[in-house]
Amino acid sequence: MELYFLGTGAGLPSKDRNVTSIALRMEQETASFWLFDCGEGTQHQMLASPLKPAKLERIFITHLHGDHVFGLPGLLSSRGFQSGTGPVTIYGPTGIRSFVEMSLELSETHLPYAVETVEIDEGSVMECPPFTVHCRRLNHGIPSFGYRLEEKPRPGALQDHVLQEWGIPEGPLYGQLKAGQDVVLDDGRIIRAKDVLGPSRPGRIITILGDTRPCAASVALAADSTLLVHEATYMVRDASRALCYHHSTTADAANVAKAANATKLIVTHLSSRYRADEMDNYLAEATAIFPNTQVARDDLSVPLPV
Repeated sequence: MELYFLGTGAGLPSKDRNVTSIALRMEQETASFWLFDCGEGTQHQMLASPLKPAKLERIFITHLHGDHVFGLPGLLSSRGFQSGTGPVTIYGPTGIRSFVEMSLELSETHLPYAVETVEIDEGSVMECPPFTVHCRRLNHGIPSFGYRLEEKPRPGALQDHVLQEWGIPEGPLYGQLKAGQDVVLDDGRIIRAKDVLGPSRPGRIITILGDTRPCAASVALAADSTLLVHEATYMVRDASRALCYHHSTTADAANVAKAANATKLIVTHLSSRYRADEMDNYLAEATAIFPNTQVARDDLSVPLPV
């Protein structure tokens, strides 16, 4: 399981950063991926990535600014030409249904698969293994939401040495037991997963925030997150711009991660005003407050800890 950053820029794309889109790859768990925001050019970014549109299952939109949604019509249309036949569910603020339906209707786009749109409000969004998803409203110029993905407790580590002592060689049975499934051997013996697995491990928590000023909702949503993705459009020297345009600085994002007791912070949604040679200072502003911070870049893959 990993996060894959397709676009990490703010409202104005640059040669180095496309506008916002993040994929949660769950190839081993569900053979699919979920998408968070879909700025213009997202489908082009996918061409150079390991992501296949046919495997897209769910899209979570944080808010309706163009740099987060203008890529939706094109991606949905292209998916139909790329063997995409399974349904897609889109979640987002009030208005997302009209945006999707009108875009497809006016362009006379006829999809070979079903699209369901779900307009969200604060609270539970959906439950689909391996995650339960919740959302809260943030502090932006228009309704903007953050999503919290909570994984259920996971089976403990497989005790390989026990199986080897029992004379069971490595193979597919190990995978079934690791997934918590009991197995029957050729000789009739039943191996119960609970007998060969260590203590269960807590589920991971991923929080992906939309555009926002720092606010209490961000801290609450990100509480104890394994991985927090927070916009940091501006450096500290441009804090007045961040306040004016309802965004966050590097220090704002780091303070939220610290207050939320997150394990790791990834900052994204960088303004195109910052040059590549400023990235060390950009990162340093965040790490001075929250050391375990990483700056996102397009095509960055971040595995979730096992």
